[in-house]
Amino acid sequence: MRRDEGALHDFVESRRLALFRSACLICGNREEAEDLVQTTLVKVVLGWRRLHGLDNVEAYARRTLYHTFIAGRRRLWRREHAYGEVPDLAEPEPDTETGMVVRAALARLTPKQRAVLVLRYWEDLSVEATAAALGMRENTVKSHTVRGLAALRAEVGRELV
Repeated sequence: MRRDEGALHDFVESRRLALFRSACLICGNREEAEDLVQTTLVKVVLGWRRLHGLDNVEAYARRTLYHTFIAGRRRLWRREHAYGEVPDLAEPEPDTETGMVVRAALARLTPKQRAVLVLRYWEDLSVEATAAALGMRENTVKSHTVRGLAALRAEVGRELV
């Protein structure tokens, strides 16, 4: 049992930052990305014994991250946040103008388009691997890629001109 806990700890420590970076890109919000990674890692930890039979636990974690993100976007309560007072906005981290424009444009895409583009171009997965990670057909991944890139180009072009 100790060996399993050590392997679990090593997995969480080695993949948490990579999952967080991907989550930041698809969420567009640091706090939401932290919550998404935490939820994903809880699901991985809870299923750890069952996951030992899998060849690639990392792929399972990545797929869980994207499915959790997409499922969370379907919930109506995630769209509105009630506050008693207007929250203080934190100072934005130093960033280039292009990076901010791309992240803002990425945030305006549909959740599935965002997930596909992050997997394809941030995590550098093939169409086949992206389809497997998201549980989609390859043609669906291709159509989300084409439409997402077109929308992203239009948004970025408009902002940077």
